Amino acid sequence: MATLAPIFTAWLDDFFRSYYRHRPVNATFIGVHEYDDRLPDYSERGVADVTADMANLLARLRALPPEPLTPSESLDKKLAGGFLEIQQWKYPSGHFQGGNPCVYTGEAGFGVMSLFLRPFAPMAQRVDAAIHRLNGIPVLLAQGQANVRAAPPAWTERAIRECVGALAFLKGGIDQLIPECGVAAPRLRAAADIAATAFADFQHYLQAELCLHPTDHYACGADAFALLLRQGHFLDLDARAVETRAREQFAACEAELEQHAADFGAHTWRDALARLADEHPPADQYYARHAELWQACHRAAHQHNLLTWPDYPLRFIPRPAWAREAAPYLYFLFYRSPAPYDDLPVTELLLAPITPEMAPSEQERFLRANNDSVIKLNHVVHHAAIGHHVQNWHAYRAASRIGQIAAVDCASRIAMFCGGTMAEGWACYATELMDEIGFLTPLEHYSMHQSRLRMAARAIADVKLHHGEWSLEDTTNFYRDKVGMSQEATQAEAVKNSMFPGAAMMYMIGTNLIHELRRDLAARQVAAFDLRRFHDRFLSYGSVPVSLISTEMKGQFDYASQE
Repeated sequence: MATLAPIFTAWLDDFFRSYYRHRPVNATFIGVHEYDDRLPDYSERGVADVTADMANLLARLRALPPEPLTPSESLDKKLAGGFLEIQQWKYPSGHFQGGNPCVYTGEAGFGVMSLFLRPFAPMAQRVDAAIHRLNGIPVLLAQGQANVRAAPPAWTERAIRECVGALAFLKGGIDQLIPECGVAAPRLRAAADIAATAFADFQHYLQAELCLHPTDHYACGADAFALLLRQGHFLDLDARAVETRAREQFAACEAELEQHAADFGAHTWRDALARLADEHPPADQYYARHAELWQACHRAAHQHNLLTWPDYPLRFIPRPAWAREAAPYLYFLFYRSPAPYDDLPVTELLLAPITPEMAPSEQERFLRANNDSVIKLNHVVHHAAIGHHVQNWHAYRAASRIGQIAAVDCASRIAMFCGGTMAEGWACYATELMDEIGFLTPLEHYSMHQSRLRMAARAIADVKLHHGEWSLEDTTNFYRDKVGMSQEATQAEAVKNSMFPGAAMMYMIGTNLIHELRRDLAARQVAAFDLRRFHDRFLSYGSVPVSLISTEMKGQFDYASQE
């Protein structure tokens, strides 16, 4: 379809060419395969290249002449500009390639793994790309050693763990991958050995040198945080307003949990929720239970006419053998958003495997941890069904080109920060929506108060940590003492919060903005309000900030009312 804004369209084409060229691992996850044989370049010259590229793009964007832009083009113009402004902060900051060793371990490890997670091309082609990336890992990790000379200890510790995971993949994992995929490739094994040596050297650097140069620079600072809210989430609220709303939500949820624990014969809400682990499938029905609950979710959504649920096949399978030893150490997701430009017929959710080799007591611990509520609320509703999976299908068909790709899962986070409030906001809202129609058990319904409490806690921690008011230890203690998370989970959550400022709040912000928009339009339209039409229209925008969708949809209603 011909555009009425050819100058902007040409600029946006250049924006995406630059994005993919400088972020080749992201490009693979998105389904752009021109750069599958490359890794990012964080050398002095490489960083100068990308920063100059972004400065040039931003200057050109600001100088574009007026053109009649469509609503989606106007949206992309705003989002691209915000992305570039955030990147101009990010590259010189200590939160990216200049101060975080996890940038290097994540890109190196998933640069290779991304080529084997989906059959987007013939195996021989993917193996050839993997060999090139494996041979490039020593250069990338050497750049990490040269660039990161001091770092927060928790980031260094996480990078060490990722080295352990990468080494497990490059040794035993590759050996399993070769016969599993029908690949007889001595070059692949040789390249993996080269990469393994580089990872071992980098791990030694982290343990022997970087650990001796700790910093406490976990906070991004008030100015950077304000930039993320303004040009990433596009919020009218400032950080203090977000914190205030989060504290109000936290207090309300805590009160509900405390008031109703006795309804389940428990003294505390933690005791009540611990009983969720009692309901779990037997070992021989563990995999089938996922598909069973997916079908039930689909039926319930259809019966209540909630939205357009596409024919978008998904199957639950055990995590591939080649990834099993490495996965616990890495950002290895169960559900990873499908690549919008690969157009594969089936998406796979990779389940932690239950095996006959497990002792009965180990199987029981596994099944209690992966109980019916975890399967239903997390794996099915939030991720594989009405939550992320359905939202992804709608996003990939959005008119906004940024909306199509922003929330794609990459090596460590989504492709663009601006996709977060939609991706996580919708998935959390969808879980509450299924509760609304009676899909949850009474105890699962009660657990939703803890889910909303946890969302609020993340938003509070996001603000306090990145304004330098809480230390990492303060954040960890808050999650443990007030949210009821395990010690291991609290540490992982706090570290993630510190590495990705502004990301922890997207769950609460996105969910609440969707509820507010729905209430507003339902109150204005009264009998004319149709929930399915509302959801379909909302999802049609793609993975863009919920705040901008809300403004657009309210504006459309106001315009229609004046006609």
